[in-house]
Amino acid sequence: MNKPLLIEIGVEELPAIPFLKELSNIEKKWADILENNRLLCDFEFYYTPRRLVLWHKQFQVKQEDSVQEMFGAPVKIAFKDGEPTGAALGFAKKCGVSVDELDRVDQGRGEVLYFKKEVIGTASKELLNDMVNEFINSLNFGKSMRWASRTDSFIRPIRSLAILLGEEQVEAELFGVKSSNLSFAHRMVSYEPFAFDSTNYFDKIKENGVILFPDERRELILNQMKEIESSNGVKIELDQELLDEVVAITEYPTALIGKFDEEFLELPEEVIVTSMKEHQRYFAVYKNGELTNNFIVVSNSKTEDFTQIIAGNEKVLRPRLADGMFFWKNDIKNGLSNEGLKKLTFVEGLGSMYEKCEREAKIASYLSNIFNVEQKELVEKAVMLSKADLMSEMVFEFTELQGLMGYYYAKLAGEDELVYTALKEQYLPDGENSDLPSNKFSSIIALSYKLDNLMGLFSVGKIPSGSKDPFGLRRAAAGIVKIAMEHKLPVDLEQIIDALADNYKGLDKTQLVEFFNERLFKIFEVNPSVLKAVLGSGETDIYKISQKLCALNPIVQSDNFKEYVATFKRVANIIKDIDVNSELTIDETLLEDEAEKILVSKFNEVTSKEYVAYDEELEALFALKPQLDNFFDNVFVNHENEAIKTNRKNMIGLVYQAFRKIADIKEITI
Repeated sequence: MNKPLLIEIGVEELPAIPFLKELSNIEKKWADILENNRLLCDFEFYYTPRRLVLWHKQFQVKQEDSVQEMFGAPVKIAFKDGEPTGAALGFAKKCGVSVDELDRVDQGRGEVLYFKKEVIGTASKELLNDMVNEFINSLNFGKSMRWASRTDSFIRPIRSLAILLGEEQVEAELFGVKSSNLSFAHRMVSYEPFAFDSTNYFDKIKENGVILFPDERRELILNQMKEIESSNGVKIELDQELLDEVVAITEYPTALIGKFDEEFLELPEEVIVTSMKEHQRYFAVYKNGELTNNFIVVSNSKTEDFTQIIAGNEKVLRPRLADGMFFWKNDIKNGLSNEGLKKLTFVEGLGSMYEKCEREAKIASYLSNIFNVEQKELVEKAVMLSKADLMSEMVFEFTELQGLMGYYYAKLAGEDELVYTALKEQYLPDGENSDLPSNKFSSIIALSYKLDNLMGLFSVGKIPSGSKDPFGLRRAAAGIVKIAMEHKLPVDLEQIIDALADNYKGLDKTQLVEFFNERLFKIFEVNPSVLKAVLGSGETDIYKISQKLCALNPIVQSDNFKEYVATFKRVANIIKDIDVNSELTIDETLLEDEAEKILVSKFNEVTSKEYVAYDEELEALFALKPQLDNFFDNVFVNHENEAIKTNRKNMIGLVYQAFRKIADIKEITI
């Protein structure tokens, strides 16, 4: 028998950001609890800042009856001389019966003790109290708090609990709060609780000023924003993370447009937008592509007149922007200086931020030579200024603007465009879909930052483990690959480490290279054996690795590649007995069979050509398949004449070596 089940947990206002981080796990955690209690069913989860709601249209009123099977020790161990041993007695006790009531069953390896019993399902209402408590305690919001005299904790105090199974109110207690059929209205409707039952809950919650469904709140906000855009001829920057946040902190949202003084538009756009977003949860407003002195605030008030609410938000924003203006002017007056970095520690064991810049400058100098960049003095200047804005008042207030503020201050100071652009782009890419540095010069600065992080942190044992990567080294490795591919740069990690190892005492080159190569399997979306084959060529230049993959992977994915597999397996089998790393030669005077003469002729023709791309070269090499098949079908490799035998093996070895310049073909599996 099924009945509807409604669970509402009333809380004081949940902080949006920690709640949203846990949001994706909440439904799964409740589903797991349902499954563990043999009550799994469809349900829906809703939330507002003051309540968590689980709604089940059809919920079992009791667990299904079940059969429990238990297996014990082998009979020959359970009994000795016809008497039960401790193994038998212990198993009987576990089953709650006497030894005489135990059965025996043969599972193919001799008889074992066995007991089967029917388990009568428990009424759901007897389980729900523990289930709800388990659910709440399973939620991980990072931080929690205690209230009143309680010793347990949750992210915010629990204020109400309702568990209604059909018409019945289930007795339960959560953090000292006993269950009832009461909930709380929007605060601008009433401070008094209202009563409900499972048939009218959704109507009652709406009557009391609460939009329970987050998707409905989101849609309402978006529609209100469209109306504002249409009536004011503006465009609202729709920050999805910010939208998620305002959906989570409102029960009855209303999007409103406000204004700040035009004088603040002197500030960099990012400063204004960041200040509004981070401090006030406001959306930026644009007109004709330019930032305006308007903002959008999403109010949680339920009123007909929003005049005072708009005025209040305008009043609150002004000192925030005034602080930004103060920082801006002070920083311009003080200018960019890296002297303060000498007192700012990077990581224990790696010195100051100034010393980090010096290490990055050495990497940048090395890369400048490799990449044939002539502006070496500007490269060094850009690196040494790259972290200078960490000492600015603006970055102290808004840490997420580091690099960007350096760009503005360097530009105002009259630095070269290459320098100030590199300061802005030094941390790119900084996310999965992030932009990349726009030119080779900026790429050097960005690569130097990431390479120093990898080599420096590995040298002092700060190595990612499991899911923990506090310094973002996996992201740094991915960034290096993306930059190398975008700008076609010859980035060879092993050569870089060899050239700069003296700056990183304690660095284990093998360990770092293995870590980096492991990341390649995550970065490149190819058959892992294809990447393994390319790495098997001995290639360590990241750009060349990517080019080889781009050439080889389509061939491996093609429908006719299976036709090549048998042929190249035979190649791999023949080369097992020869040293493929040695210099192999063919004595053409020892060629007896027409098939081997044809193969050698075609091979010489293929390998004598110059190829502009790996795909052309691979296509030519794979075109040797008919000659190889003809050779294998008509030529006996293990000739009784040792010289001819060696000559024929060398012939196949040379084919393998030609492939291995691009990829070790024996590693490819499909």
